Amino acid sequence: MDNQTTEQPAQSDPIVETTTDQSQTSVLSEEQTQNNFQDLIPEEYKGEKSLSNFKDMNDFVKSYLSAQKIVGADKIPVPNKFATEDDWKAVFNKLGAPEKPEDYKYNFKEGEVDKDLLSNFNQQAHKLGLLPQQAESLVRFYNELNEGNSVQAEENAAKSRINTENELKKEFGPQYVKRLDQAKRLASSTLGNDFLENTYLADGSRLGDNLNVVKAFSNLAEKLSEDEVVKGDSSSYMTANEIEKEISSLTEEGSPYWIKTHPNHRKAVDEVLKLRELLNG
Repeated sequence: MDNQTTEQPAQSDPIVETTTDQSQTSVLSEEQTQNNFQDLIPEEYKGEKSLSNFKDMNDFVKSYLSAQKIVGADKIPVPNKFATEDDWKAVFNKLGAPEKPEDYKYNFKEGEVDKDLLSNFNQQAHKLGLLPQQAESLVRFYNELNEGNSVQAEENAAKSRINTENELKKEFGPQYVKRLDQAKRLASSTLGNDFLENTYLADGSRLGDNLNVVKAFSNLAEKLSEDEVVKGDSSSYMTANEIEKEISSLTEEGSPYWIKTHPNHRKAVDEVLKLRELLNG
């Protein structure tokens, strides 16, 4: 009897087949989950774009829980156009605005800010709902701005005063001291020192140092020369002729002015120098 070999039918690799089946099953399961989640959305909400972002129920649940945490957080609703002042006040208070104007606290040094002005500012700041840090920043800004303006005003006033003095010396000559003093006496008695010193004109000069104002009061003082306010201590004033006569007297030949060893020499020299400065304005 012949030996015959029966050919066994070919068999597929079971391992490969199992792996392929599992992979296909995983893909099908994922697609089915996505499709099933979309199927769960009610018809009236299917058009919501925000829901199309969820791939499966797991993503949806995570988003829902996150939203619930936000809902539970302390939130500040923004008032609409129909809101009242009280509605806005509630918002400002939640943000940190003080309950009363007196509750604003600042870190200013003593004397750095005027207390009365600061009190008035606090009233307005509270009305506007400013936070303490905002209020302090505004006060510092305006305080620095005013300081800068004050310095500039003083510089302008100083320049104007020098210009006025130079112009008056040219015009009044030896009478400069006398006429300036009389003008200031009359202006002070008429308008007061505070008004003259603290009133600034458009050109930057103080009222009391303005060239035209001083000249006007000087001319008026000339007409009121016998008035006690204008006269003052008239003995301290000398006319140009009187000054020249005094200089001639002190510098006569043989006078102490010329004799260095004389005990009154220094005094005579100083007096002549003073009179010449007065004469030359």
